[in-house]
Formats: sequence, C-alpha cells, structure tokens
Amino acid sequence: MESMETPKAVKARDSFTTGLGVIAATLGSAVGLGNIWKFPALTGLNGGAAFIVVYLLSTLMAGLPVMIAELMLGRRSKSDALTTFRVLHPKRETWSLIGAAGVLSAFLILAFYTEVAGWVFAYIFKAASGSILSADPKVTSAAFEKLIADPVQSVFWQCAVIIFVGAIIVMGVSKGIEKTTKRLMPVLFLILVMIGVRSLMLPGAAQGLDFLFRPDFSKVTGAVVLTAMGLAFFKLSVGMGTMITYGSYFRDDQNVPMTALRVMLADLTVSILAGIAIFPAVFSFGFKPEAGPSLLFITIPAVFSQMPFGNVFVVLFFVLGAIAATGAMLSIMEVPVAYLHQRFGVSRFKATAATGTLLALIGSTAALSNSVLANFKLFGMTMFDLYDFLTSNLLMPVGGLFICIFVGWVWGEQKVRGALSNDGTLRNGAVISIFFFLVKYVAPITIGVILLRGLKII
Repeated sequence: MESMETPKAVKARDSFTTGLGVIAATLGSAVGLGNIWKFPALTGLNGGAAFIVVYLLSTLMAGLPVMIAELMLGRRSKSDALTTFRVLHPKRETWSLIGAAGVLSAFLILAFYTEVAGWVFAYIFKAASGSILSADPKVTSAAFEKLIADPVQSVFWQCAVIIFVGAIIVMGVSKGIEKTTKRLMPVLFLILVMIGVRSLMLPGAAQGLDFLFRPDFSKVTGAVVLTAMGLAFFKLSVGMGTMITYGSYFRDDQNVPMTALRVMLADLTVSILAGIAIFPAVFSFGFKPEAGPSLLFITIPAVFSQMPFGNVFVVLFFVLGAIAATGAMLSIMEVPVAYLHQRFGVSRFKATAATGTLLALIGSTAALSNSVLANFKLFGMTMFDLYDFLTSNLLMPVGGLFICIFVGWVWGEQKVRGALSNDGTLRNGAVISIFFFLVKYVAPITIGVILLRGLKII
C-alpha cells in the first residue's frame, strides 16, 4: 500500500470548498487564451468543422484520460505536483522527476504566457481609447508591432499581469483561486454569448456558421490529424502539474471522472462559442479565417471596428481574453507556489513573492524577444520561442506520457480502482475499466505521436 504520509512542512491545507468552486477553478485552468485565440485560429487553418470532429475524438483519447489521471493522483496524495509521486510511490523517487518536470514546465510557460496575457490586458485600454480601431489590417498590424517592439511597454504589462495574478494566489485556494474563478467564469460565458449574438446579426454570418459546423472531411489530412491531437492534449492544461495541484485541493467525495468530463465539455463549449463570436464576423467583412495567430490582435480589431458599436465589442472581446488568461495563469502559477509552500513550509506570500520575482526576471527575456533581445537566439530561437518549444514540444508531452506509464503500468489497475471507487465517489466499474484502458494503452501512443511530431521526428 502506498504511503499516505503528509509532508511535515505544512499540516493543514487549504482546499476548494464547493462542487461549483471545483468546476469553476478547473475550467478556469483549462480555458485560456487557447480557446479565444489558438482554437479558432487552428480551426480556420485546418478546414473548420472537420478539424473540430478530429479534435473532439483526440480529446477523448488523450487529453481527458490524462486529466482524470492527474486529478486522481492529486486528490489521492493531497500534495503538490512534485511531492505527489514521492507520497504515492516512495520507493521509487525517480518518479518524482515527473512532478519536477511539471513544476519546471509551469514556470517556463508562465515566462512567455504572461507576456501574451500582458498584450491582451494592454489591448483593453488601447481598445477603450480607440487607438487600435481601424478597418485596415495594416493599421492594426502596425499597432500590434509597435506594442511588442516597445521594451518598456512589454516588460511593464508582463509585470502588471504577474502582480495581478500573484495578488489572487496570495489569498489562498478557497478565498483566492476558487472565489475569483467562480466570479470570472460566468462573466466569460456571458461576454462570449453577447459577442456571439452580435456577430450572428451581421449579414453573411451564415457563411461563418457553415464553415464552423459543416464538416468537409476531404480537408482532413495527416497533418490536420496531428495538429488536432496536439491541441487536444495541450488545451486541457495537462502535463504541467496544474491538474495534479488542483486535484490535491479536491474534496474526497468529488467524482473525478465526471468533473473532468464536465470541464472538457465546458471547455469545448467555450471554444465553439468563441468560433461563433469570431467567424461570422470574419466572413461578413471579407477577412480570411486562415489568419492564424494574428487573428486575435490584428484581424479582430479590424473586423469589430466595422460593426455598429464596434468599439464597445472590441473592448469586451479583450476583457474576455483577459478573463480566460487569468484563469489559466492562476492554475499555472499555483504549481510552483504550492511546491514552495508545502515542501519548504514558507508562507503563501513568500512563496508567491519568490515565484513572481524569479518569473519577472526570467520572463523579461521573453518580453524583450521582439525588441532588445530580438537578435539573441539559442538553437535558432528567440527566448520567447525557446520557452514555448521546450514546454509545448518536450516537457508537457513527456510529463503526460510518464503520467500514463505511472498510472497504467506502475501504479496498476487495483490502485486506480481504489483511488476512484473506494472513497465512494464512483461505483461504476465499467467507467474505471474504460479509463484504465485508455490511460494504459491509447493515451501513451497518442502522446508519443504528439511528442515525435513536436520534435519534428515525424
């Protein structure tokens, strides 16, 4: 039987207090800028509805099983991402390297993600002032390039975001993360619906809906499948310790598989709503859905500027992006903070301050990648691109792969059944059997393919 000892540094742990709080916080982690930016962009680049179908199937095969596994391990151990593996398998401390990779991955993700989030926060004020509203994409492109090329603005907005998120983290799990996400997630859905309704009222909106919901499977190629598989894995915030950390704050009676499924479906709903908000407007004003990442900062301002009350809706759109980014950043920053707080017994304030300070120092190299450090490259990549590559293509897939191996091949079916059913939260043996089959056989193969593609081996 695995050791269930509690780390000596911290005896009492804060936790989520309500089922709604669990869903809100976990959904806040899964829903990020990827829903508002990457999902619509990749859908546009890869043929629309057919891509969504492949994405959904990939989520069920890889993303969801790993998410359940991480939440299960966290709830079982009641520990941070690194300590979890020492608690559950103390005779094999090498497995704690999975958690160490998760902590490192979370930190490096924040190093560049806080910069992108900083752009979003900056755009709220720029949209409110009207400085980015223009029907000419060249004007909106120039405005964006001016922002990212300004070292002072880049570092300022990144630090502002770090301080903002850190202030919430310091308040704790229940009073900080749970309370904040319970308020932000309904607002996110409300803004999405408002923008979506306005977008659907535009002439030519039907073409955007057709693109989003009518599959053309002739557009599904091997590259499209691999892209969908990669997005399905990364979209649910797995492989970087966030779900293990959040799972450790779950109540013992929380149904882990059902919670994960609800979060997955809600996450997909947000992505679809984002598509409804974006594509009818894009088609209505003659823009191309294949705009890619520039969709967020260049195409959207140009599109919305042509709408009646467009200035209002573009502000709402970037408020929406800021909310999505905040939920994701809270979960990612909590990974290193929880490790420092629990493992070394320091206060949440000191753990957050240390994380934020180091993050500002390391993250500044990403923030300056488009200005003073533009010509400084490692392995042919700017620091921004390097952090993105290391986390997305290496650390996260490796972390997810070894979590599957740990649960499916090391921990084994008996302990999985004990973790999911002995506490009374799940009595359906068939559900556990399906999950165990997926996490032992299907998910590792899928993640292995994602890893090989990320490293450009296939």
